[in-house]
Amino acid sequence: MNLLMDENIYILGISAFYHDSAACLVKNGEIIAAAQEERFTRKKHDFDFPINAVNYCLKEAGITSKELDYVAFYEKPFIKFERLLFTYFRYAPFGIASFLHAMPIWLKEKLFLKDLINEKLGRDGDIVFPSHHESHAASAFFPSPFQEAAILTMDGVGEWATASFGKGKGHQLEIVSELRFPHSVGLLYSAFTYYTGFRVNSGEYKLMGLAPYGQPKYVSLIKDHLVDIKEDGSIKLNMKYFNYPAGLTMTNRHFHKLFGGPPRKPESELTQKDMDLAKSIQVVTEEIMLKMANHVHKTTSCENLCLAGGVALNCVGNGKILREGKFKNVWIQPAAGDAGGALGAALFVWYQYLDHPRMANNLTDSQKGSLLGPSFDKEIEEFIKSSDAVCENIPTAELARTVAKLIAEENVVGVAQGRMEFGPRALGTRSILGDSRSEKMQEIMNLKIKFRESFRPFAPAVLRESASQFFDFRGESPYMLLTVPVNKDKTLSIAVTEQGEGLAQLKLKRSVIPAVTHVDYSSRVQTVTAENNPFFHDVIKSFDELTGYPVIINTSFNVRGEPIVATPQDAYRCFMTTNMDYLVLGKYLLAKNRQPNRDQYKIEAISRTLD
Repeated sequence: MNLLMDENIYILGISAFYHDSAACLVKNGEIIAAAQEERFTRKKHDFDFPINAVNYCLKEAGITSKELDYVAFYEKPFIKFERLLFTYFRYAPFGIASFLHAMPIWLKEKLFLKDLINEKLGRDGDIVFPSHHESHAASAFFPSPFQEAAILTMDGVGEWATASFGKGKGHQLEIVSELRFPHSVGLLYSAFTYYTGFRVNSGEYKLMGLAPYGQPKYVSLIKDHLVDIKEDGSIKLNMKYFNYPAGLTMTNRHFHKLFGGPPRKPESELTQKDMDLAKSIQVVTEEIMLKMANHVHKTTSCENLCLAGGVALNCVGNGKILREGKFKNVWIQPAAGDAGGALGAALFVWYQYLDHPRMANNLTDSQKGSLLGPSFDKEIEEFIKSSDAVCENIPTAELARTVAKLIAEENVVGVAQGRMEFGPRALGTRSILGDSRSEKMQEIMNLKIKFRESFRPFAPAVLRESASQFFDFRGESPYMLLTVPVNKDKTLSIAVTEQGEGLAQLKLKRSVIPAVTHVDYSSRVQTVTAENNPFFHDVIKSFDELTGYPVIINTSFNVRGEPIVATPQDAYRCFMTTNMDYLVLGKYLLAKNRQPNRDQYKIEAISRTLD
């Protein structure tokens, strides 16, 4: 239907009940607000109904839930339930424990989502249920800069689909083909995440970061026994080795025998074998992603590609598609995982269901830099007045120069100002910043600030206009979702005899920006513009003027195991219980050594270190 624009039309999108619950509000096709529930509850990957995120979205628009015209949920619960029942019956009696765990939740709540959602929202109205991969596809295409594009979605599983591709044109999209459960590149990668001792649905990026330390020793074993990869990128898994369809674990005894032992115990020492496994599955995943993308190009004849789904957070694979694939341009939804399904569901209703026109200029997206979460300007003022925090109120232009100077002096600076990012990446408004030139900064920030594994790489934030001076790629990467090579003229040669193995590779300086150069001479780049984030751009520009380097470290403002900070209280607590030197809180600058209440945070800081 095509509605006349007599009044504002508000559409709320919701994703929930698996992982990374979120809400998004769209007004007349414009994304007004979007946020993950975890940022409010402080439960990482919170999957509960996102009532806090919903309330924020409504507050941002200045409306109540009764003023919502449409509500959309990001998948079809009955079809998902059908898949679960079919799978349990197929594997019965194996999987009875998983069945008994899952069914009460489904029978009590998930089968009655329309009633549950309306009850939570205090409204009585219809709910639109696009499919899981339609929501992913909508989140990829509709905010993209392209008027016409191919769409590729890849994840673990939605209802039945585990990957899909199609085409978007104007205000409509069509899914042409899909890969179906249990054959899934996302679940294949998660199986190795589980086997190497990381947590499924949150540790996949750790596996990706570990891969460059290893050798692809197990690629042949994986392709000979686990996965048959077709030329079009479709795959068939040998389910003899997997437990996930009906079990409570990802892998089984056949998998463990094939790779010579049980899964690594979480938090135990990483071995060269773990690194080689990480490298091997990364190589296999990149092959699948590239073949899928090239098949989509061949089928659609589009020059533009839009990506979404959890696998689209594999920035190394994304970089390979951009460098070696057939597409001229690639745009990736910043909240590519399930959180982004809320945004996609809302836009699906506006364009696909309500048939509203859409115009894209092929240059700029409508994601607004993904700065779609709440700002806390009023709360910052109240926090400063009510707390004992010591701070300086510095004009914005001077503040950017001051922060740049502090970073150049190898201080670590937390930044919490403006609207919070939507998606898993901090993009400059909830970030920890450091000097990319420092040889010691990666270790300092990993072990003493983030309290996380030493092998984890940090991302560079670089002025978009200067990116090609340091990194070998075309286009831009505003959402930190592409891994690209560091330019050869910025790298340093290392003798083969010095390179070492495993984590010993960390000790070697590989480029003129060692803190953001991974051991394989790559970087997960964020390009920064004044249009999307003026203050962050000014910080990097000032750093460039001081040092000649338009690139700094940007990592998320949180510690291991916690979501990215949201409120000023979150930011101050994280600042005080880590070894950060300075904090930018709105327009205020706080120095750690001037805070009068340092002692009260010492016990918590010590306990974090021990953990």
